[in-house]
Amino acid sequence: MSGKYLLAIDQGTSSSRTVIYNHRAEVLSSAQQEFPQIYPEPGWVEHDPEAIWASVAAVTRQAMQKLNAVAADISAIGITNQRETTVIWDRETGKCVHNAIVWQDRRTAAYCQALKNDGLESKVTEKTGLRLDPYFSGTKIAWILDNVDGVRQRAESGKLAFGTIDSFLLWRLSGGRVHATDATNASRTLLFNIHTQDWDDELLELLSVPRAMLPDVRDCAADYGVANDACLGGEVPVCGIAGDQQAALIGQAGFDYGMTKSTYGTGCFVIANTGDKALHSDNQLLTTIAMRIDGDVTYGLEGSVFVAGSAMQWLRDELRIIDSAPESEAIATSTGIVTDVHVVPAFAGLGAPYWDPDARGAILGLTRGSGRNEIVTATLQSVAYQTHDLIEAMSDDGIEPSVIRVDGGMVANNWFLQFLADVLDIPVERPKNVESTVLGAAYLAGYRAGVVRSPGELSTLWERDEIFQPSMSSPQRESLLQGWRDAVNRVRNPD
Repeated sequence: MSGKYLLAIDQGTSSSRTVIYNHRAEVLSSAQQEFPQIYPEPGWVEHDPEAIWASVAAVTRQAMQKLNAVAADISAIGITNQRETTVIWDRETGKCVHNAIVWQDRRTAAYCQALKNDGLESKVTEKTGLRLDPYFSGTKIAWILDNVDGVRQRAESGKLAFGTIDSFLLWRLSGGRVHATDATNASRTLLFNIHTQDWDDELLELLSVPRAMLPDVRDCAADYGVANDACLGGEVPVCGIAGDQQAALIGQAGFDYGMTKSTYGTGCFVIANTGDKALHSDNQLLTTIAMRIDGDVTYGLEGSVFVAGSAMQWLRDELRIIDSAPESEAIATSTGIVTDVHVVPAFAGLGAPYWDPDARGAILGLTRGSGRNEIVTATLQSVAYQTHDLIEAMSDDGIEPSVIRVDGGMVANNWFLQFLADVLDIPVERPKNVESTVLGAAYLAGYRAGVVRSPGELSTLWERDEIFQPSMSSPQRESLLQGWRDAVNRVRNPD
């Protein structure tokens, strides 16, 4: 490749970002921009696809301008994205038929429950590794087809395209020439058979989704055509795509069996590499595709917490008791571990291992002496407790990580990481580059472009910043965890 840089687009739940790297994976330029969240009804979450596209175009231009880079300087583009968020658009005009329905959205909870009542969840899980939950794309597609006038007829006649955010961005970047996605994003739709590596006709029939809507499914590092949008100023090949959590595993060099990462962004997502085996979970975790490179599938065991970093945004924007998320570290340091107040941030239900879409958030244990500091600290602790729930479930399924690699915005908080190590009773490693998600997208693009010779070579680029060793006594840990379990039970069983 003639270019000297790799460009990675990270389209997240609350913001879009573009980062430009050199071929040694060093950051040279970046730009980031938030975009609005839309809440039409309680439990519903939407994004304006045009706002997403505008933010991606803007940050890409800004990152290139900061470096005085032109299209010819870019070897390849990698894309990573918020997973499960669902977009449907017209193939001729490119116009979306509805707002994007976000992964956090719970509007299809009753539909999922009806399918469960019909005894269909085991079949879905067997084929997809997923559960019948509003989290995933399939029931979101069905909702748009059934609730927006004329959309189902247009979809059945082949006039509409479905995509997760990566597919939508690729369509726009390529000027409507490429309708494709990668195996990791496809595996989050409820429509993709992770064993046959193809869209599953039985699942399509179950959710009444026309196959004609669906994108082509490719490896994570593959030829995704050429981007030629005006924001680039010329043609650049797109060579890598992965959903954000799988991209983070790649960015953390998680290529070996048992390697486990935990990402703290809007939510918290733990993935453990299970090699070429699609490990079935007996503890309500998800079996998913961790990566597909050179046609070889690596599976993962995943637990998802819907609210992590967004809980800090809630403290900032709704309760207005902190001015910024970093302020929470000083508050927790001065307050110390809170034992009596518990925050259960089930704003969009509870994810793994509970899968309770009807649960709602609560602050429990307040007394007259409780105040801002206790609530902030208890909110930080809740993220660690939820992570423990996932790791405990993984251990019961036979995956016992010796160390957890962490990334995302929250891991700048040393107090939180020490508390996390104490609660997990496992060492926690923070890398020098904590933005593993966008780095993973760059790695994929670099591999396909020939900048990196093998995925294993990427492991040599990973560097540790700090390791947090557990130091809490077992009785204290168990007491804290029992308090958390009691709080969760009260939220799930309010009567």
